[in-house]
Amino acid sequence: QVQLVESGGGLVQAGGSLRLSCAASGRAFSSYAMGWFRQAPGKEREIVAAISWSGSTTYYVGSMKGRFTISRDNAKNTVYLQMNSLEPEDTAVYYCAAKGTSYIPNTYSGYDYWGQGTQVTVSS
Repeated sequence: QVQLVESGGGLVQAGGSLRLSCAASGRAFSSYAMGWFRQAPGKEREIVAAISWSGSTTYYVGSMKGRFTISRDNAKNTVYLQMNSLEPEDTAVYYCAAKGTSYIPNTYSGYDYWGQGTQVTVSS
């Protein structure tokens, strides 16, 4: 069992940056692939980025590549999402998710554990 708690969301102007954190509790965090998803009002939850258990492999959705960076610190049981050059279209609730696997799931159904989410609002 893994419990996930996101933090770091907030209100930022377009062009600004935020760093989201997801702290995990439970055993064997280092064996879990981790993902960041987001859900805007009226839209489906979509993947933003994901990272393998070791941190050696990452996955990004095309529009986020180059602006967002996912990383993890297994010693701190934490995964991060650095978001730069934010746009109003990035406004959403951001969720982290975990899956005990050696590959990187890139769909909602591929993850077993979810956090409660943190709101990110980008003003124009």
